[in-house]
Amino acid sequence: MKAIDYSNKTHYRTKAFHSPFYSRQEPMNQLKEWGRWSDYLSPHAYSCASMEYFACRNACSVFDLTPMTKYHISGKDALAYLNRLVTRDVSKIKPGRVGYCVWCTDEGRVIDDGTIFHLSENEYRMCSQERHLDWLLTNTIGFDVSLTEETHEVAALALQGPTSCATLKQMGLEGVENLKPFGIRYFSFENTQLMVSRTGFTGDLGYELWIDPDHAEVLWDRLFEAGHLHGIQAMGDEALAMLRVEAGFIQAGHDFMPAHQTVRVSHTRSPYELGLGWLVDFKKPNFNGRKALLAEKEHGHRYNLVKLDIEGNKSACDSYVFTKNKKLVGTVTSATWSPSAKASIALATLEAPFGRPGEELLVEIYYQKELKWSRVMARAVVVSGVFFDPPRRRQTPAADY
Repeated sequence: MKAIDYSNKTHYRTKAFHSPFYSRQEPMNQLKEWGRWSDYLSPHAYSCASMEYFACRNACSVFDLTPMTKYHISGKDALAYLNRLVTRDVSKIKPGRVGYCVWCTDEGRVIDDGTIFHLSENEYRMCSQERHLDWLLTNTIGFDVSLTEETHEVAALALQGPTSCATLKQMGLEGVENLKPFGIRYFSFENTQLMVSRTGFTGDLGYELWIDPDHAEVLWDRLFEAGHLHGIQAMGDEALAMLRVEAGFIQAGHDFMPAHQTVRVSHTRSPYELGLGWLVDFKKPNFNGRKALLAEKEHGHRYNLVKLDIEGNKSACDSYVFTKNKKLVGTVTSATWSPSAKASIALATLEAPFGRPGEELLVEIYYQKELKWSRVMARAVVVSGVFFDPPRRRQTPAADY
């Protein structure tokens, strides 16, 4: 699929876009079920979500990132603009590096989280799940900066798993094993430029590949040819959801509501309430939400986002969380059965001060088997680390498997 043509002013009439990789995805999608990510069709699973999960943890899997919202930011004030926009110090994200960030309202409520790619001097790409073009443009007032949405102009794939580096080397990307976590490198590919970042949403060794849409199909083909003997497999949304909970990664719309989408302030969250206080830097100049976040740091916050290790093998999706004395203190926001940890795991929002590591709680789980509903009060423990964090994720040079 070519880049979207905006010149005829009727692109908005399209109800759902096909990814530039759709011609390759469609034959692989044995279930013939498609979800919707932003304006794109996105497979829930191609054949079996569990097998796609295991492909990522034991070999490598490919996930289509094209629907992720992308913004190109450039100009002499690009750094100053981003530093005003997000809570972390963007000046520490050097050219050729990627940084994880959150951005807030003036009240210190999280609008979204995402990544900032420092492409070159005064040139950045911001990626997020939700769309924020109007808000981002409003914040450009007073800055000499150019901001455009480039979601349709950039095709992207996530290649994740232990054999991901070996696959890229087989594809001819010489030296890719020396790319450090959160680093960026450029490679010549089929008469165009392929950008590779050592980033991902699985908590494993992995890379993200960025290319113009006209070369999307050949990139998919070359990738699967190179990965044939390395167990490569396409992966859908359901497997990715399992992987990101194991890695302890939060997701907008699940673990927090973007501040611009909520009606009640009590339904929003601050960086501290999402365990992201380390992304707030008060040493840098003024930024959106600084005053409110400084007050919150001094006086405390309302909630804690925690990781729970839950007894039994039943998923705790949408469950209430209680103290051992049966006091309701929170809810599960994301949950899954972890094949790697061999445990029922979850992310949960608890009322402060509950949620200290080691604290024992109860999770109310309802599950159905053969049309019969059962209820269990499963014991749970708050854990401090993530559920899956292999050394290969950070090892440089990346090893072959």
